[in-house]
Amino acid sequence: MDVNHLRAQFPALAQTLGDYPLCYLDTAATSQKPKQVLDAINHYYQQDNANVHRAAHQLSSRATVNYEAVRDDVRDFINAGQREEIIFTHGTTEGINMVAHGLTAQIDPGATILVDTAAHHANLVPWQMLALRTGATVVPIPLDSHCRIDQQAYAQLLQQHPAIVALSHVSNALGTVNPVTQMAAQAKAVGAITVIDGAQAIAHLTVDVQAIDCDFYLFSGHKMYGPTGVGILYGKYAQLDRLTPLLTGGEMIKSVTFEATEFNILPNRLEAGTPPISGVIGLGAAIKFINQLDKAATVKRENELLTYLQQRLLALGDITLYGAHDDNIGAVAFNLADEHHQDVGILLDQQGIAVRCGHHCAMPLMQSLNIKGCCRASIGVYTNVEDIDRFIDGLISVKELLL
Repeated sequence: MDVNHLRAQFPALAQTLGDYPLCYLDTAATSQKPKQVLDAINHYYQQDNANVHRAAHQLSSRATVNYEAVRDDVRDFINAGQREEIIFTHGTTEGINMVAHGLTAQIDPGATILVDTAAHHANLVPWQMLALRTGATVVPIPLDSHCRIDQQAYAQLLQQHPAIVALSHVSNALGTVNPVTQMAAQAKAVGAITVIDGAQAIAHLTVDVQAIDCDFYLFSGHKMYGPTGVGILYGKYAQLDRLTPLLTGGEMIKSVTFEATEFNILPNRLEAGTPPISGVIGLGAAIKFINQLDKAATVKRENELLTYLQQRLLALGDITLYGAHDDNIGAVAFNLADEHHQDVGILLDQQGIAVRCGHHCAMPLMQSLNIKGCCRASIGVYTNVEDIDRFIDGLISVKELLL
């Protein structure tokens, strides 16, 4: 599909900010939404607005059918073994918290929980809280000099027979791709439960959870051209069925008396209360949008764009790249000389250029890099060469002003 035709499907990209057309390079934080996603959400609210599962009337029936159809779409999208292994959440963060809470009874005092140093806070703090509840210890998996997970150090840490190994499929801050299939197999060999944060991978890679063979895999709709407030917790059925529910009430209940409560079966057992129905409907539309793309061509073009972005940054001079490798996807992290990243981001914004600046919810990673934060430019299917050129031109003017 021609990139200009593709961009035309994203209404937000047509806006101007002051005197400048929007140059959106913050897709890793949240992607823009194509019209078919917006239309699907609008249609639900205008025609099918009702709660799912609980009513006999036609609106509820239509909403339920459409809602549950997305569960099948997600199962196919990530090649899960069965639809009951797909749990709708409000995002990756909630999903990881659900897993961490749900495993509490299974973790013994003194157990080890391994977390990669570049992990998003959402894949670190829930494990710290689990450790506080159980007496376990969270141990970071070090990075090597190229900001990759140190595989030798990882192999040594596995000798401690950790109870849980929590990994990022793709680094939120750096775009580094981790060999999660290999690492999950190593963890499984020592009896560890494996949890993969796939939030940054899902829009760029073909994810096959059965091939990865992890116990849990999580991602968010808003990173993959879908709405905010919806996400997916995938888990192997046996693992999901052992989780203690984080939230109780509503559809997750099979029967209730004042003496006792019996929980429902999966997937309802882990979906308490009114779910993010419109978000799920929008997520289904986002999956259809992604499936309509030529995947091989899209990956090739994104790789070429990212390489072009890295090359132009390096040619600019006074730029430090963090974790920039040939197999990075989606994002480039950088700093301009010794200038504060927020200053750079604000000056770019004044030219209509949107990038992310800060610690990217990865403060331990920033500490390991000996920096307080950095800028991150990230791309999506709608990003074109003109976006990269505008960004570089904007950065040149920032450099002339600050240096």
